[in-house]
Amino acid sequence: MAVTLTQLVGFLTVVRRGSVTAAAEELVVTQPSVSAAVSALERELGVRLTERAGRTVRPTAAGEAYAPYAADVLGLLDQGARAAREAEEARPHTLRISAVTTAGEYLVPQLIQAFRERRPEVEISLDVGNREVVFQRVLDHRVDVAVTGRIPDDERFFGVDFADNEFVVITAAGDPLARRRWVAMEELASRPWLLREPGSGTRTLCEEFLASRGIEPTVLTLGSNGAIKQAARAGLGIALQSRVAVALELELGLLDTISPRGGLPERRWHVVRSAIGPVREDVEAFMAFCGSPAARHALSA
Repeated sequence: MAVTLTQLVGFLTVVRRGSVTAAAEELVVTQPSVSAAVSALERELGVRLTERAGRTVRPTAAGEAYAPYAADVLGLLDQGARAAREAEEARPHTLRISAVTTAGEYLVPQLIQAFRERRPEVEISLDVGNREVVFQRVLDHRVDVAVTGRIPDDERFFGVDFADNEFVVITAAGDPLARRRWVAMEELASRPWLLREPGSGTRTLCEEFLASRGIEPTVLTLGSNGAIKQAARAGLGIALQSRVAVALELELGLLDTISPRGGLPERRWHVVRSAIGPVREDVEAFMAFCGSPAARHALSA
């Protein structure tokens, strides 16, 4: 089978951008060359991979099935190239970390600092996004490891938990409900709830929590933890947040917490990698470090 990298890249870019024109612009090539690459790939496989849907191009059922394999091939080849370069003594090792927003802002920097003290030769990068984006980066092999909350029920991921992820319901300082030992959920149904954007793990957790308690409050969607904290301080609503994201504001008395009757969801932080392909030594080392006493000390400091 004479499948080429150009064909795989063209196909995946068309699927991701939804257009041959957009794919050509991104790849800085002509539209006919992109179309030819996808057509050649379809001939090699003997199936249609894309189809038109109005003004956009979308994958067929065969294309949906093939895309993860194509992404694995490209991702693993990139990782292999990095491993080969790093095998030369003069080349530094690299570790690409991704993290969900809360972990990236309040957890992972401490882990990176402590890990670098033990592995100063490793160059580390960190990108932050919501849960949906982070897991796609892992699947595409664009990052080596991710720090997140829950792991999808998907055999393509391997992960281990390493720390508690306590959640609290935050509210404005001085809220009368914060002085009570517990508050019935019915009372909280009348309050606006501040939610993160779609694709956020915190938003999904909050939606599941509200649904499990049988309430459908008014919601206000905000795009970051910082915006949610400011909105809560201003009295615009209440929010379910990881304690690590609001620890400083609670300590300074800028926010308060409400204790719903029946308690709150219990979660753990996880460090995750792709279960597909060889595992680089630096990835194994970082994952092991996250569960070590040194990491626990760094997170408690």
